[in-house]
Amino acid sequence: MRLAASLAPLLVLPLVTGCIVKTAADIVTAPVRAGAQVVDWTTTSQDEADRNYGREMRKREAREGKERRAWEKACRKRPDECRPYDGYVASRPD
Repeated sequence: MRLAASLAPLLVLPLVTGCIVKTAADIVTAPVRAGAQVVDWTTTSQDEADRNYGREMRKREAREGKERRAWEKACRKRPDECRPYDGYVASRPD
């Protein structure tokens, strides 16, 4: 019985050592992870840029469609005053 009681701490030691090593590794890599997270927050990935560009183009196309419909409606009411459309075009810069 005494032998088992004296061997118990030795059997637990590898488990505790693994926890200590993992904790030490977490502490050492924490600043690197924090720095990487800051960089991720401050930069825009290509996927985000593509998504934002697509959203902006859909807004522009919706605006152009709305203005063209208003122009067409005005042309139907007064065809003699109608000129070629020169309003907003989504593919042109603002």
